[in-house]
Amino acid sequence: MASDRNGETTDRAPAEAVGTPAVRFAHESEEEFARILDFYGISWQYEPRTFPLRTDGDKVVEAFTPDFYLPDIDTYIELTTLRQDLMTEKHRKLRTLREIYPGVEVKLLNKRDYLRLLAKYGFGPPSPRSIEGVHRVLVSAPQIRRRVKELGAQITKDYAGRTPVLVGVLKGVACFMADLMRQVSLPVAIDFMAISSFDNVNGGYVRILKDLDESIDGRDVLLVEDIVDTGMTLNHLLTYLRARKPASLKVCTLLDKRARRLVDVPLDYVGFEIPDEFVIGYGLDYGQLYRNLGFIATLKPGWMEEQAAQAK
Repeated sequence: MASDRNGETTDRAPAEAVGTPAVRFAHESEEEFARILDFYGISWQYEPRTFPLRTDGDKVVEAFTPDFYLPDIDTYIELTTLRQDLMTEKHRKLRTLREIYPGVEVKLLNKRDYLRLLAKYGFGPPSPRSIEGVHRVLVSAPQIRRRVKELGAQITKDYAGRTPVLVGVLKGVACFMADLMRQVSLPVAIDFMAISSFDNVNGGYVRILKDLDESIDGRDVLLVEDIVDTGMTLNHLLTYLRARKPASLKVCTLLDKRARRLVDVPLDYVGFEIPDEFVIGYGLDYGQLYRNLGFIATLKPGWMEEQAAQAK
């Protein structure tokens, strides 16, 4: 909730996670593309496979080696320049490759196509301006999709034979709630609450702005959160919901910022544990912006201070 947070090669993990891969790129545009992939947390391989296009007996006389392979979307990428002679030759080779290897997906991209491709597959926004202020991607879109599917499967198993009520706390939970409930293979009911929270050293205060529409008396309730950090607001909510006498009450949170925990609260399902950083995206906002990003990211150092200064 907004008030409680702030030759064959191997797959390359994002550089932020393991350090920049030791790859010698043939052109600076390839290095730039690799940095973009790392930013979005997308696994990549550099020149992983050479496709023979024409042979003379046992000898390969023409071949094509795409620049990148993206395992997450099973697609090879060849980067282009603006030189017409080179582009014409690459287009010819690609036509031949697609004829010989019809099951292989290969895309020819120039620089302006980078973000367009990533947006199409849900990795990023449609334009660079949409991510102004973003420092780095903490949890990528594919990681979120995989984890939400796993959480949905576990909830389905644990609540077998029952009809749980999924209760979301607006607004930050919107994306997570929508995706999670579609991964639960059970009949479910959903409801939402909206709150205003003020945390302080004396325990904090929670005001209910929108209460539940349905009774939860005797029902199995799963409180769905976008993020839990200090735990103070969640603790108030759990006390409030227990007074409604549900048959059971559990918590599912997408993000757990354990480093800021002040109150020990039960978290039955956790998507990701994250460091003590202000995060945005996938429902989480800064000044009502960034909620529509498909990934979880951090803001650039000093960005919030700059925005506050400009608003004065």
